[in-house]
Amino acid sequence: MSSLLKPFSVCEGPCESCGVRRGYPSSAAHQQQPPFQRLTAAAGLGSLPAHQRSYAARRNLAAAAVGGRKMTHPGKAILAGGIAGGIEICITFPTEYVKTQLQLDERANPPRYRGIGDCVKLTVQDHGLRGLYRGLSSLLYGSIPKSAVRFGTFEMLSNPMRDATGRLDNTRSLLCGLGAGIAEAIVVVCPMETLKVKMIHDQCSLRPRYRGFFHGVSEIIREQGVRGTYQGLTATVLKQGTNQAIRFYVMNLLRNWYKGDDPRREMHPIVTAMFGATAGAASVFGNTPLDVVKTRMQGLEAHRYKNTMDCAFQILKHEGPQAFYKGTVPRLGRVCLDVAIVFVIYEEVVKLLNNVWKTQ
Repeated sequence: MSSLLKPFSVCEGPCESCGVRRGYPSSAAHQQQPPFQRLTAAAGLGSLPAHQRSYAARRNLAAAAVGGRKMTHPGKAILAGGIAGGIEICITFPTEYVKTQLQLDERANPPRYRGIGDCVKLTVQDHGLRGLYRGLSSLLYGSIPKSAVRFGTFEMLSNPMRDATGRLDNTRSLLCGLGAGIAEAIVVVCPMETLKVKMIHDQCSLRPRYRGFFHGVSEIIREQGVRGTYQGLTATVLKQGTNQAIRFYVMNLLRNWYKGDDPRREMHPIVTAMFGATAGAASVFGNTPLDVVKTRMQGLEAHRYKNTMDCAFQILKHEGPQAFYKGTVPRLGRVCLDVAIVFVIYEEVVKLLNNVWKTQ
């Protein structure tokens, strides 16, 4: 009876001693556990088998990211990336055309163009405004799956690496971007870029051979086999891998800086565009030499080079180191616009898909 008269207190939250008696860890021990184990214990998943516990914890981790940048389902990333890539290339193709023309205008031969303006002027004089869009079909057919593979792979790699708020650290974003670039290079970029360069180069000749995209593809495969569409694979993998590693790293770095300690802070499309343009500029200055080598390896004169290293050596020997930065200015304008547009459209399409496509 006397025990009933003893004073008692009510504490906020679960009783620690009661939790210990029931088999739960004390708060001190709980704080020392890694975040993944704390999430597992808090969800009551400790009794599940290891593979089920890991899967359930990842789902809870995704749910925990509501306060920050939500994890994007790879399916949404593929769809949003494809849409963004298709719109972007229709806007920026003329700058890609000029860049490729200047890179193919080798110093060893009498230069045909005196600069960007002269290239645009002569192209319009010879072929009209439509001449600036020659070769668009091959790049359009490649741009949609390229962006789809890029963003789908990035989200697939980065989702398991995010913390409980959905934040991705900068080092991991670099690695995920590298993986996304390598994937898009092998699956899409190398064959499609090879076709694009060959068709643009063919249109510059006195007697063009290819009557269109599909005719050009059939002729190239008939003469050179499927291997003919994978010329310059090493240079393409190096270029795309470093490209996306730099872009996703810079974009993630700026995003984390902008949001600071508030993962819920929304990014306006203008801010996203500015960050995307900055990431694009960084990638241009970082790997334009690889882009020049890749373009030479995929042109109609690719047979002059034994391999990627020989191509780089020949350019350095006959044209000097400045040749590795031919076409930088038109590429800078195109890439900054390209990356800004792609990231803005991608983020907006993902937001739209989140409203109509509910995923875990």
